[in-house]
Amino acid sequence: MKLFFRQTGETGTPIIILHGVFGSSDNWLTISKTIADHNYRVFLVDQRNHGRSPRSEVFNYDAMAADLQEFIVDHQLEKPILIGHSMGGKTVMQFAMNYPGQFSRLVVVDIAPKSYPIHHAELIRGLKAIDLKTITSRNEADDILSQYEPSLAVRQFLLKNLFRTDDGAFDWRLNLPVIEEELEGIGQALHYVRTITEPTLFIRGAESRYIKDKDLPEIAQIFPNSTVEAIEGAGHWVQAEKPTEFVEVLMRFLKNYEL
Repeated sequence: MKLFFRQTGETGTPIIILHGVFGSSDNWLTISKTIADHNYRVFLVDQRNHGRSPRSEVFNYDAMAADLQEFIVDHQLEKPILIGHSMGGKTVMQFAMNYPGQFSRLVVVDIAPKSYPIHHAELIRGLKAIDLKTITSRNEADDILSQYEPSLAVRQFLLKNLFRTDDGAFDWRLNLPVIEEELEGIGQALHYVRTITEPTLFIRGAESRYIKDKDLPEIAQIFPNSTVEAIEGAGHWVQAEKPTEFVEVLMRFLKNYEL
């Protein structure tokens, strides 16, 4: 599958960044410019069924890892650095297991290789409650969504996927039916688990529950050459909530393992 992408920076070591569920390459635009200033070429990729990338009934980590491999080959990127947040973090971990030797370093943001219970069902219900044929404004969509999600920041994040078509109607840059159908699979643990020896950084939000202390032994077993850094004051969307601290932690890791 040919994925949509945005590029920041023209020279330097290639970095590929994958967003989480309900996200898109847009989420990383601002921070990618800061990363590119450190002499990196940053590729922000829309995963399948998200953003401007194609849609498919197939939506699992093997398929998304294969999409990433195709992207690397198509753009002739030699052992890029891979960064993934949440669902994107699981994609890059599955990629590391399925395609050994195809990357140099791995950065996993606020997700562990374990199984997670379904916890986005209410958000899906909220998005489905928005009747695209009758709403006349984004504010109207937000009013409806607020009945399902109290956080304004989360609603704003979700409604970035709402756009107007050429004929003025509203539509989603998400394949909602497939995401809803495969939500349980997106939460599942990774498979074909093997030891990943490449340098790996796990960044977690200190206020997030996605990576718990009890998960650290499993992370160390699968990724023996890994470190885990917690960013104080950050929840699950670490890079958005604490961008300066996020870049500092990321750059320290990358500089320590410069090729």
